[in-house]
This record gives sequence, C-alpha cells and structure tokens, in this order.
Amino acid sequence: MGKLITYFRTYGFVLIVLSVFSPLTVAADRVHLLIPGGAGGGWDTTARGVGEALSRSGLVDSASYENMSGGDGSKAIAYLIETASRQHNTLLISSTPIILKSLKNIFPQSYKDLIPVAAVIADHGAFVVTADSKYQSWQQVIDDYRLDPRNVKVAGGSVRGSMDHLVAALAFKKSGVDARQMRYIPYNAGAKAMVGLLSKETQLLSTGLSEAIALARQGEVRILAMTARKRVEYAPDVPTLVESGVDVEFTNWRGFFAAPGFPAERSQYYHKLLRDLYDTSEWDEIRVSRGWTNLYLAGQDFVDFLAKQERELGKIMLDLGMVKK
Repeated sequence: MGKLITYFRTYGFVLIVLSVFSPLTVAADRVHLLIPGGAGGGWDTTARGVGEALSRSGLVDSASYENMSGGDGSKAIAYLIETASRQHNTLLISSTPIILKSLKNIFPQSYKDLIPVAAVIADHGAFVVTADSKYQSWQQVIDDYRLDPRNVKVAGGSVRGSMDHLVAALAFKKSGVDARQMRYIPYNAGAKAMVGLLSKETQLLSTGLSEAIALARQGEVRILAMTARKRVEYAPDVPTLVESGVDVEFTNWRGFFAAPGFPAERSQYYHKLLRDLYDTSEWDEIRVSRGWTNLYLAGQDFVDFLAKQERELGKIMLDLGMVKK
C-alpha cells in the first residue's frame, strides 16, 4: 500500500503538472478573443459568432471577449505584440483592412508582425442598385460609364482608399474603363451609404454582400453583381462579375492571428479547432443567419493568401495614385 501511495504521489504529480502546463490542454479550456473595434462591427460579430459556436458546441469550455478600439485597429495589435508573453490563449480577429492600412502607412504594423492562424469566413464585394434602377446588368453600368463617367456615382461606407472604394475601382478597371475617373462618394458607415443610394444621390453602391442581402430580400434594392468566383449558396440569384466576363475575384476575409512567438504546437491546435468548428450545427446556424461564406485557410496557406492579396491591392492602389513605389 505504501508503494502504491508513493507511486501515486510521484507519477500523479507528474500528470497534474502535465495537465496544467500542456499547451493543448490550456488552449482547450478557454479561448480569449481580442477585437480591435467596438461592439456591433464586423470584427465584433465575427469573433462573438465564432466564440459562441465554439463554446455551445463544447469544442472549448468557455470563450471570452475584449473590445479594444483605437488607431483604426492598431491599438489592439500593438497591445497583443507588447504583451505576447502572456497571450497564450488569445486570438486577434482581423480582416482585409489590416493589409490596406499597412499599405497606406496608417499604422506601422502588418500581418507579418503577427502569427497568422486561420481565416474562417469570407464576405465578397457586392454592387447594388435601387429596385427601380435602369441598370439590369453590370455591363449596362459600364456602357453608361463609357459614355460619361459622371453618369455613375458610386457610394461606399468609408473613405477613399477603403475596401469599398478599391473593390469598385478594381471592377471598373477590369471592365476596361479608366477607374481613376470613377466618382466615389464616401459616407460615414455602410448604412449611410445605403441611404445615399436609396435617395438617388448615387447610382451604385459598393458594399459587402452580407450587408446587401437583407435589403435585397425585402425588395428595396437589387444586387447587380458580386466578386466571388462562383455564386454562393445563400444568394444563388446574384451573378458574379466573372459571369459578365470581368475577371475579378475579391474576398474580404476575416480570420485570427496570434501574438509573435506563439508556439507552433499551439498554432496547430487552433488550426484544428477552427477547422472542427465547421462541422458543428451551432456554427452552421450562426453562419447562415449572418450571410457568411466559409473560408478556411490555415498556417502557410493563410500566409500565402495574405501575400497575394497584399500584392493585388498594392497594385490597384498604385494605379490610382494612392501609394508610391
């Protein structure tokens, strides 16, 4: 009996130590999601949707959230880098603007200063008109633009050089017209840009597909085209630009990053965790209700995707005179 107690004390202690300090076990207990913006935005809804599905499905014991606004997202990135040594359970949500703002030198960091873990969803660009618009196809927009670029004012929910602006510029350029002549009208938020369209201040709205779907289903607007390679399941009637002969594919991804120095085995754990998320009914329910498309890119595949998007966006920004070589 004395030998058994000694064995338990010796090896039981080893097991306890392993359970406390094993990276995989610690990661499985909880996940902390750092959100570089306020409540209700795209980063916030995505992070909370992922966390809710992970915890409700039992893939993690709990998910916590921290909103950290400031510096167009740079405050949260800087915080994650500065506190890297204690951020073993933290994932930062981000999206395409981390590339845009780095290219424009709005803040000094880029995705290269973090550990890209995995992309989880895609929201494609969409081009929207009022329900009674004369435009029935993307080609009609281009034909009108060729006659006079002033015929087509394009609304977007953010400043020049933002994603709404650049996606529209890319679509016009690939359609064979001079995108530098595009009349882009910036509004302070997507909802205000939609009002600008509905009030006929503009003829076309550049926005995210998920934002346009709800109003389109209510019959208030029509979606002329979107930037996925193929039609998506939740909007089967929306044609792609590719179908119109315009070789444009653009994805506003949303995904997660870890602090620099993040252990490789922990990254592997999160790769699998976020992949397993797709197999849960909890995630399917959240994703479909919000109009998201699954986009799983992990590790090096995610890094390669980011590098390609950085090159493409850098080129269109250079063409528009927004950045210098």
